[in-house]
Amino acid sequence: MSSDADREAKADHIRHLLETEGEAVETNTLGFNQGRYDSVAGLEDYDALKRTARAIKEDAIERLPELLEELRETVEANGGTVYLADDAADANRYIRDLAIEDEADRVVKSKSMTTEELEVNEALEGDGVDVVETDLGEWVLQVADEAPSHIVAPAIHKSEDEIARLFNAEFDPEEPLETAEELTMFAREQLGELIREADIGMTGANFVTADSGSIMLVTSEGNARKVAVVPDTHVAVAGVEKIVPSVEDLAPFIELIGRSGTGQDITSYISLLTPPVDSPVVDFDEPDVAFADRDDDREFHLVLIDNGRLEMREDDQLRETLYCIRCSACANTCGNFQSVGGHAFGGETYSGGIATGWEAGVHGYESAAEFNDLCTGCSRCVEACPVEIDIPWINTVVRDRLNRAGDDGQFEFLYDELVPDAEPGGLDLQKRLFGNYETLAKLGSATAPVSNWVAGLGPVRTLMERTVGVDSRRSLPAFQRETLQDWYDRRGPRRPASDADREVVLYPDTYTNYIDVERGKAAVRVLEALDVHVRLPDVPGSGRAPLSQGMIETADRKASRVYATLAEHLDAGRDVVVIEPSDLAMFRNEYEKLMPERSFERLRDGSYEILEYVYGLLENGADASELRSGNGGPDVAYHSHCQQRTLGLDVYTRAVFEDLEYDVLESEVECCGMAGSFGYKEQYFELSMDVGDRLAEQFTTPEASDRQIVASGTSCEDQLDDLLGRDAVHPVELLDPRSRQH
Repeated sequence: MSSDADREAKADHIRHLLETEGEAVETNTLGFNQGRYDSVAGLEDYDALKRTARAIKEDAIERLPELLEELRETVEANGGTVYLADDAADANRYIRDLAIEDEADRVVKSKSMTTEELEVNEALEGDGVDVVETDLGEWVLQVADEAPSHIVAPAIHKSEDEIARLFNAEFDPEEPLETAEELTMFAREQLGELIREADIGMTGANFVTADSGSIMLVTSEGNARKVAVVPDTHVAVAGVEKIVPSVEDLAPFIELIGRSGTGQDITSYISLLTPPVDSPVVDFDEPDVAFADRDDDREFHLVLIDNGRLEMREDDQLRETLYCIRCSACANTCGNFQSVGGHAFGGETYSGGIATGWEAGVHGYESAAEFNDLCTGCSRCVEACPVEIDIPWINTVVRDRLNRAGDDGQFEFLYDELVPDAEPGGLDLQKRLFGNYETLAKLGSATAPVSNWVAGLGPVRTLMERTVGVDSRRSLPAFQRETLQDWYDRRGPRRPASDADREVVLYPDTYTNYIDVERGKAAVRVLEALDVHVRLPDVPGSGRAPLSQGMIETADRKASRVYATLAEHLDAGRDVVVIEPSDLAMFRNEYEKLMPERSFERLRDGSYEILEYVYGLLENGADASELRSGNGGPDVAYHSHCQQRTLGLDVYTRAVFEDLEYDVLESEVECCGMAGSFGYKEQYFELSMDVGDRLAEQFTTPEASDRQIVASGTSCEDQLDDLLGRDAVHPVELLDPRSRQH
């Protein structure tokens, strides 16, 4: 169970990284992410390319055992050796034996996350072998004795000035190194000499083809080619998931990997080697003489790594992790990663959104637990992933399994009988509180305004921070005594079904029903103004709150109850209209994992976001006169919710604003940083605000200062309220005909 001390320790770690590494990480990841947007925009059919890449990986993982055997036969026929290592110790033992057999004094390496996973360097150095990283970023970290903070750009957390100080202190060059060019040229000279004197070259492999035994290496510096062909022994280390059936299968990945990772149309070097390569062994003392006929002709060893991967393949929930091509797009697009990098958002080896799956699979759940909660489930990484991995779901599954872990580390399915929607006994109090927010909201509303007064007392806020980690600096939402459903039951519909063009069910999400009742009322009035009959049934929460805490079984039960309530309305041909984007995302995405296929498809296809629905009504001829003012709409500064964007729905809000002649300044920032309960948690409050500062910076410019702040999601509204000290409203509140009367 998470304690106050544990939360404070995590907060301190994050605070330290924000202060020491945050600026460099933010600058570089934002640059990579924008580069991805720019680069993929030039592809003729980006989505089709991603679907093709995913299909290749799905097929390869499905046929992995037979591809392993085909690859072994191919490499051996080429004159190489294949070794399948069970785990890190097995792989290191094999590689150490090779170094002993070759009497190797030095091993040079190109960048490889798999060798980081195995800790190959430490194993060889323990035998007295000099191991040199030849990728510039990896070499910088080797000199600094630090761990990578990014899958593709390992030294992303270091600035140019920091690297210059490091090199000047460690190498004492004749002239101090200052510029990037000077640092690069110095490294090139140093590493070139080390490569020439090496006995073994070790590379990773981005892909390995079963049909030809070819290895594809994707680099920005070209050092991998030198490492592979200069020493007379080449050792390639790759996870078994890197195997694809054929050379032809590499085509979509060549298009995608550079664009996804660093925003390059194509990386500087794509090397396709079929080792042992034909390049002769060269004696650098006599560089004009080739020694292809020496007794010690070039050797090649392909060390394939299991280390939990074959078990992951049999795990229906973690299997998708093996589709990963290690591009880092999920890290670059993540608001939290953009602030703290992989030294917080990462485990023993891997970092970023997909790291949870990798760490759980190859290092164990304890490693994944250290950073799993930094994934807020916003789903931006799914769109960014070139093989369309559902990364938030993997993170949720791991979170659920961590919740179920007992003191002995085994997964125990224990339930708290006192709480109907409780999850296993391993669930900490903080997750219990936020996961059962619907129950809390019902209680808070029933006892308002007393509940709001009590919750605002200093001693109560201090107690909440110490016991469940609700940060005392965060403003708490105020519960409303009259819920949206109470108001609607008392008021009744204003547009009879017999006279209306359409009939809808307005989904009363937890926040709208119990807290932001005004946006719910506005939604009702806007729909009625567009000649729609509105129904407001008693429907439970969507399950978003428990799912965000890894409480999958609770979310599953809620999903079933939601569908059971809405099914009769779907049967009657009524559309379901949703105000909160995160709840609509449940209906259109996560419910696929929680309910039968036919039920999911019916609810997915019959549900709409409120502004999406308004747009559709206007496009189909609805009279918007009640939504218009005489001289156009107000000037607004608008921020769209993460899941609204990933669902592709933000365009409808923009279109409605444009139709109603609003002057809109739209946020250029993708994430507000709040992410539901995440921003309330003591250990993440400062990170949440740091992410939010990027949005606040834009909305405090002279251009934005006098505009009405508008946000399409609950979290965004709350965060903007705290960041700016100004009330943010939902777009539908601006359209409310009642607002024209004041």
